[in-house]
Amino acid sequence: MEILGIDVGGTGIKAAIVTVETGALSAEKKRIPTPRPATPEAIAKVIQKIVKHFNWKGPVGCGFPTPLKHGKCMSGGNLHEDWKNVHVAELFKNATGNEFTVVNDADAAGIAEIYFGAGKNKKGVVIMITLGTGIGSAVFLDGKLLQNTEFGHLLNRHGESFESYAADSARKREKLSQKKWGKRLHKYFDHLNFIMSPDLIIIGGGASKRVHKFIHKIEIDTPIAPAEAENEAGIIGAAMAAKAGIS
Repeated sequence: MEILGIDVGGTGIKAAIVTVETGALSAEKKRIPTPRPATPEAIAKVIQKIVKHFNWKGPVGCGFPTPLKHGKCMSGGNLHEDWKNVHVAELFKNATGNEFTVVNDADAAGIAEIYFGAGKNKKGVVIMITLGTGIGSAVFLDGKLLQNTEFGHLLNRHGESFESYAADSARKREKLSQKKWGKRLHKYFDHLNFIMSPDLIIIGGGASKRVHKFIHKIEIDTPIAPAEAENEAGIIGAAMAAKAGIS
């Protein structure tokens, strides 16, 4: 069975057709830069282009970078304030005619890792943390997802959100070396480890390909693994969410 998976990010919107039995991409990935401003209307037009590019008539799974509750955006996230209270699946269905399953983007990435990657067959508490424009989180207990966590918004001792302090966008904005960024990430993961006591932490997002450059700076007693699907986890997990009917 194949499902179109779409990963909406702060800088790019990526998509591919996914064979859900294996998690493999069965068509070449398509990427379109995230429009600015990233309003609902602008993003919907890109989604429409992607569906048309693949000539896709079936169901679509989509990972989306805002907090969601019953399909509605709780805020604009890193996109645009106009997303607040928008029902994303309905918007995209109206734009394309396709049935959509929409989940938080970090949840989608985590689903991919639980099905096919570093979290497969892992018992206990597994936390997926995506490091990119923001910091996303997905929490699993014995393989079951607790939806819509937002552990990127935990506060550091200065009252600043760890997302603005330690996301990959903060590294780029402040021109941090991998060493200095690693020290910030240590503070974040040490705090997360204290409040959640997980059995495994998986690092995903754009930084997943560079874990070896900073992981030695994160000195906690919980195993840390890079996401095996790397930057394709969001696409794969979105398709798997559509298969499982998660929303």
